[in-house]
Amino acid sequence: MQEKEDTFYLIRSDFLPESMRKTLEAKQLLDRGKVNSVYEAVKQVDLSRSAFYKYRDAVFPFKTVVQERIITLFIHLEDQAGALSKLLTTVAGAGGNILTIHQTIPIQDKANVTLSLDVQQMQVPIEQLMKKIKELSFIEKIEIVSSGA
Repeated sequence: MQEKEDTFYLIRSDFLPESMRKTLEAKQLLDRGKVNSVYEAVKQVDLSRSAFYKYRDAVFPFKTVVQERIITLFIHLEDQAGALSKLLTTVAGAGGNILTIHQTIPIQDKANVTLSLDVQQMQVPIEQLMKKIKELSFIEKIEIVSSGA
């Protein structure tokens, strides 16, 4: 089964469903420190927590996406000799500047790797890099866990 490639769209805010708009409002409250928890944020904007968690990693203000420079990737991989080296070579080959690396001790032949990348000079879009990483035989999962300037 082939995984669907992430595609991004620019959509005017008045076309977004209410739950997506409220998710953006809740994220803004959290980012600005106006509330201390997701519970407080969703309560203030009258949104369910499940809707917030459904959309929080899928909807961003345009200016935030344009200004992004640092991306943090979470990668779940099989413990194989040379796997981390191949992963880092793939990232470097795309022009990603690796800022930090954290790898957990493998448990049951699986390890988690968190990479923070400066993507400002990348020669390929982040979606294409993620697709290349997913194609590596030892990769179980990859996702963007944070981004920012």
